[in-house]
Amino acid sequence: MSLQTKLLPLWFLLLWISSSTFMVQSKCKKGCQALASYYVWNKSNFTFITQVLNVTGDDFLSYNPSIPDKDRVPSFVRVNVPYSCDCLNNGDFLGQIFQYKFQKGDTYDVLAHTYYSNLTTVSLIQKFNDFPINNVPENSIVNIPVSCYCGSSQVDKKYGLFLTYPLRPEDSLSSVARFSNSTPSLLQKYNPNVDFNAGTGIVFLPAKDKTGQYPPLPSSSGLSGAVIAVISVAVVAVVIMLAVLFLHMRRKKKKKASLFLDNSGEWLGQSVQGSSRKTASSLDAGNRGVTVDKSVEFSYEELALATDNFSMANKIGSGGFGDVYYAELRGEKAAVKKMDMQASKEFLAELQVLTRVHHLNLVRLIGYCVEECLFLVYEFIENGNLSQHLRGTGKEPLPWSTRVQIALDSARGLEYIHEHTVPVYIHRDIKSANILIDKSCHAKVADFGLTKLTEVGNYSAPTRLVGTFGYMPPEYAQYGEVSPKVDVYAFGVVLYELISAKAAVVKQNASGPDSKGLVGMFEAVLKQQNDQNEIRKLVDPRLGDDYPLDSVFKVAQLAYKCTQEDPHLRPSMRSVVVNLMTLSSTTGEWDTGTFYESRQGSLVSAR
Repeated sequence: MSLQTKLLPLWFLLLWISSSTFMVQSKCKKGCQALASYYVWNKSNFTFITQVLNVTGDDFLSYNPSIPDKDRVPSFVRVNVPYSCDCLNNGDFLGQIFQYKFQKGDTYDVLAHTYYSNLTTVSLIQKFNDFPINNVPENSIVNIPVSCYCGSSQVDKKYGLFLTYPLRPEDSLSSVARFSNSTPSLLQKYNPNVDFNAGTGIVFLPAKDKTGQYPPLPSSSGLSGAVIAVISVAVVAVVIMLAVLFLHMRRKKKKKASLFLDNSGEWLGQSVQGSSRKTASSLDAGNRGVTVDKSVEFSYEELALATDNFSMANKIGSGGFGDVYYAELRGEKAAVKKMDMQASKEFLAELQVLTRVHHLNLVRLIGYCVEECLFLVYEFIENGNLSQHLRGTGKEPLPWSTRVQIALDSARGLEYIHEHTVPVYIHRDIKSANILIDKSCHAKVADFGLTKLTEVGNYSAPTRLVGTFGYMPPEYAQYGEVSPKVDVYAFGVVLYELISAKAAVVKQNASGPDSKGLVGMFEAVLKQQNDQNEIRKLVDPRLGDDYPLDSVFKVAQLAYKCTQEDPHLRPSMRSVVVNLMTLSSTTGEWDTGTFYESRQGSLVSAR
């Protein structure tokens, strides 16, 4: 096979990356007028609706001809509310930001699901606000993002006004089609891959204006063709330059190549032969050999065949960036993550990490595919994730010794990416759901889609806020500051989960919205007079009395250090590994009096 033939997959990959990057940047170019379908709950009224959605009474009534006046808005019906649909966050989000004055007793959950009738979500509200979810000051102005849609000439130019419609349990594709006077096929074209029977989520429906007509899609500017031509030329130029660079490096280093990303986000080929890596510490030297092999490129047909065309029977999980399917590929059990094209950053981040670093406690990447969708193929881990074992139904409770081993395995994986790679990596989404358990009950850290590559020492630059609430430290949640101590904090929360089997955020009342963070629950106990017996109240009840209280107490103390508010007071992952190894390998007493670190020094030292 000629070199040019071998390079064809890379050429297509480069072309896709260049073009998809542009699409992401330009997916939102201008705004439009939109309508929101607001479900009138029993205690809302005309005044409340106009206030929270910032609409005048006349505009509201003009889009709701069946409502005679403002004093006769019935409950448990939908009303149409006009609002302006704008490009937000540099074109990343098409919507409108409403503002709400936070009152005593309010929560993000109440705002999203009641006051704004599911037109937004708790996660979206978090994304557009800097307040901690459980600590929003009274009378603060909270941003409420509501998404919208402006139509598509590729679907139908006859429709230029759209209704943002939150699905309810009683909805179906046929009922929504009747409601909007549309056909099911048209709605599916505007809302591809949406399950209208799900009872939740948002869809976009063609809507009528004040006159009762469907306004057409505004004609696009004649400039767009020229712009597209310029972009096409630029993309081709980038592809040619990258291909030339790849050929140059291939000829210069005729060794086994590995695909990975450099800091600029471009794909490069680099020889593995002769590359140096920081050697592992003597603590775990046998498990840290760094070999970087070229990932296997699978075809879409091969993945579809192995997953029975991505059938529900083969689906084994789902996350923020895609669904995961079981497959048997080339004689090996595998997990195939299917990602939308819009998740290109997360896709590339995982490739960047997992094609560079191999470790016993990091999930292994087998290969990838960039046809139809984005696919990452991992080794199949038999026993699911830690969250399922701690809180899932039908699972036997993990023995305490196994929980300590899982903590040690996870810490080793994190220590490796923090201490033994140049540049270092920061995971940014450590949580029990991203710790996988194999058939021997050993742990592997997974899901590197949010990983940040950082030069050593360059930790404080603000970044886009990503991750999972309950695991984010204060400096990251408030200011976007990233360092390895972000992962240390999240790992401390996982330690608390291993002790209690509770979620990172615990509902205080099953029938109400009040919740409390796991960190706060443990701190309230650990800040007392170091009474070990108080910890018993927080231990997973499924363990009964089958655990050494002293060991549990030491893990709780370690978690306490990891979740200090000041990142400089948190230990490094290397120190965490040392402490967990000591705990795992001996039943001897720890000096609990010296474990708590004063500001002057501690047994657990910060890096």
